[in-house]
Amino acid sequence: MSRKGRTSAVIALCCAVGGVGLVGCEEPSEDGSSQAASGSSASRRPADDGVLTAAGTRKIKVGGRSVNVSCSGAFAEGKPVIVLLHGGGDSLQKMAGLQKKLSGTNRVCSYDRLGAGASGKPDGPQTLDSTGKVLTGVIERVSGDAPVVLGGHSLGGLIAARYAGDNQDRVAGLVLMDATSPTQKADLTEAVPESATGPGAELRDQTLAVLGGKNPEQLTVRDGKVRSAGDIPVEVVKHGKRYLAKVPEYGAAMERAWSEGQRKWLAVSSRSKLSTAENSEHYIYLDQPDVAVRALQRVTSQAADRA
Repeated sequence: MSRKGRTSAVIALCCAVGGVGLVGCEEPSEDGSSQAASGSSASRRPADDGVLTAAGTRKIKVGGRSVNVSCSGAFAEGKPVIVLLHGGGDSLQKMAGLQKKLSGTNRVCSYDRLGAGASGKPDGPQTLDSTGKVLTGVIERVSGDAPVVLGGHSLGGLIAARYAGDNQDRVAGLVLMDATSPTQKADLTEAVPESATGPGAELRDQTLAVLGGKNPEQLTVRDGKVRSAGDIPVEVVKHGKRYLAKVPEYGAAMERAWSEGQRKWLAVSSRSKLSTAENSEHYIYLDQPDVAVRALQRVTSQAADRA
């Protein structure tokens, strides 16, 4: 594998597990923290419907930090709000096309996590618990007391699934698009042993560093058991094009480990379904956007029927 090929593989895998990437410039923020939802709205309207409906992005305050948020589409009574979570090293801009496609029939929001895109930088190291608190703040602002369906890609999928297990009162459904495995570190060290050399070892070492917090979000991602979110509708969609298999010697094992990691997420709900985006590599919502759109629409519809 050429040096250029190794670099591409490293970026692909690192984005898959927590990410390297560009951090956008921050714009002046608007402090709307006093408008957080109280959860008492009889009509179940989003708390900031009048502030965040317009196209484009707005800055809100969550825990004193500036968070970049984008919402589009009309809120419908009894229908969950879709909240999209980008992968590591990405931003909400990468998911803009998906948000636009969904907004014709759904209220859809996305946001940049701290350290990503145009949101503020974290005060220090982050954990899944702390990034989950920011997600709670975003949900309260864009959804109020209405339920949400979380659609997460890669690291965003892991965050969404972990969050759902601890917040069953907020999350009505999940779509996990090639989500980072709940046991990514163990999966990787088993597929690529410590004795490995060459591109496989390079991938392992850089990925372990990313999982350990060496990423723009300063987010440490630890392995853990999948916590159940009950019987909410869940769709797990994995890539079909075996891009990791291109890594010499260890690629096939890495692909097997990734596929097994996708199956592990099925334990998040008794109503989970696994499918494959046959013509996609890691970025399913870019390679096959209709697959992502249909999955999110199905889950949102099922969640509304259960409300």
